[in-house]
Amino acid sequence: MEMLQGVMEFQKNLAKDHAQVVPISVFVAVLCLCVVVGHLLEENRWVNESITAIILGCLAGGVILAVSKGNSSHILTFNEELFFIYLLPPIIFNAGFQVKKKQFFQNFLTIMLFGVVGVFISASIITSGSWWLFPKVGFAGLNARDYLAIGTIFSSTDTVCTLQVLHQDETPLLYSLVFGEGVVNDATSVVLFNAIQKIDVTRLSALTPLNVIRDFLYLFLTSTALGITSGLLTALVLKTLCFGRHSTIREITLMVLMAYLSYMLAELFELSGILTVFFCGILMSHYAWHNVTYSARITTRHVFAMMSFIAETFIFLYVGMDALDIEKWKMSKLNMGTSLGICSTLILLISVARAAFVFPLSAFSNYMNRAHSERGSKITFKHMIIIWWAGLMRGAVSIALAFEQFTFYGVTSDPINATMITTTIIVVLFSTVVFGLLTTPLINYLLPHPTTANDIIRERRYDDAREDMTLPLLSLEESAATNILRAKESLSMLMEMPVYTIHSYWRKFDDAYMRPFFSGPRPVSEHSPA
Repeated sequence: MEMLQGVMEFQKNLAKDHAQVVPISVFVAVLCLCVVVGHLLEENRWVNESITAIILGCLAGGVILAVSKGNSSHILTFNEELFFIYLLPPIIFNAGFQVKKKQFFQNFLTIMLFGVVGVFISASIITSGSWWLFPKVGFAGLNARDYLAIGTIFSSTDTVCTLQVLHQDETPLLYSLVFGEGVVNDATSVVLFNAIQKIDVTRLSALTPLNVIRDFLYLFLTSTALGITSGLLTALVLKTLCFGRHSTIREITLMVLMAYLSYMLAELFELSGILTVFFCGILMSHYAWHNVTYSARITTRHVFAMMSFIAETFIFLYVGMDALDIEKWKMSKLNMGTSLGICSTLILLISVARAAFVFPLSAFSNYMNRAHSERGSKITFKHMIIIWWAGLMRGAVSIALAFEQFTFYGVTSDPINATMITTTIIVVLFSTVVFGLLTTPLINYLLPHPTTANDIIRERRYDDAREDMTLPLLSLEESAATNILRAKESLSMLMEMPVYTIHSYWRKFDDAYMRPFFSGPRPVSEHSPA
C-alpha cells in the first residue's frame, strides 16, 4: 500500500514537472524566433529588437488565446521578484560595463540633470496631472501613494529605439546624453519609487517632500558607494591573485558573481540594487577588466551583452503576450472610452513632463559649458527635440514597477489595480511601437546631413587637445608664490569651466593614483569595453 502511494506521488510530481516544462519550452522557442527575426531585420533601422519582441509576443499571445479558447494569452505568470532579482541586474550591469566612460563623465553634469532632476520634475507633473485629470475622465479609486507611484512609474524611460538610430561617431554628444540619461533615469525612478513606499500617506505634511528627498539621497549615495566598493574590490582581487595564470574561467566567474553579489547585498541592506550594480559595472570595466587575460576580456564583453539581450527580449516578449490577457481586461470593468481617456491622459502628461525639464535643463547645461559651446559641446534645439523624443518611450522598468505597485506576485483581484496594469501595458506598447517607428524619420529629418569623416577626425583631435591641455597643479618643488598663482588660476578655470575642470583633475588623479593601484598596465593598443 505504501509502495502504491509512493508511485502515485511520483506520477503526480512527474506530471507537475511536465506541466511546468511545456510552457517554458514554448517561451524559449519564441525567444529563439525573436533572435532569428531580429537578425533578418538587422538592416531595417525602422524596427528594433524591442518592437520585434512585442509584435511576436502579441502574435504568440493570440495563438495561445485561441488554443486555450479565450482563457489565457500567456504561458508564464509575471513575478516582480523574478524581474528585479534575475532579469534587471544583467541589463543594468551591462549598461554600466559598456558605457562610454569618456563621454559619460565629460557630460556627467548634464546626464545627472536629466536623469535625476528630470525624474523629480517629471514625477511631480505626472502625479499632480493624473490626480487632477483621472476623475475627469471617469476613473477614481486610487489613493495618494498610488498617484505618487504613477508619477515614478511613467517617469522611467526606454531609449533603445533612439540609440539604434543614432551613431556614436557621428553624434557623440547626443548619443552620450541619450544613453547616459536612460540608465540614470531608470536607476533614479526605482530609487524614488522605493522612497515613496516609505511615506505614511495618512500623515502628509509640508515636510513630506523633504523626507522623500532625504530618503532618496541616502539610497542614492549609499548604493553608489557600495557599487564603487564592489568594483574596486573585484579589481584589487583580480590584480593581486592573478587568476589568469591558472584559469580564465575563474576570472570570468569572479566578475559575474561579484557583480551579482553587489546587487544582492544592496537589496539585503534595503538599498538600490540597480544603482549599485550600475556603478559596479562602470568600475569593473575601468579597472578590473584590465586585470584579466585577453581571452577573458573578449568573453566578458560578449557574455554580459548576451545576458542583457536575453533579459530585455524576455521582458518585451512577455509584455506583448500580456497585452491580450482577457482576465485583466474583464476585471477592469471600464468601457473603451474611459480606458482610452486614461491612456491618452498619461501620454499627454508624459510628453508635457518631458518637455518641462529637457529644454530648460539643456539651456542650463549650455550655460555651464559655455566655454566650449562653440566646439560641439552645445546642445542645439534639434538635439533637444531628439532628447525629448527619446524619453517618450516606456519600457521594462515601468512594467515592473506597475506590477510591484498594483499586483501581488503578478495577480490582482482589484478592478482599479487591474485597470492600472492594463493601462501601463497599453502605454508601453503604444510608445514603443508607434513612437519607435517614427524615431528614424524624425532623426533623419532633424539631422539630414551626417557628420563627414573629416569632421569626426577634427572633433576627435579637438577632444584629444582638450585632454592634453596642461592644467595648473600644485607642486612641492615650486615656491609658495608659484603655487599660490597656480591655485588662483585653477580657481579661475573652475569658475569658468566647472565641468571640464573637475573632469580633467579627476583624469589626472586617476592616472596618477587609482589606475596604478587597482589596475594593471595598459598597452596603447588595448581599449576598454567602453
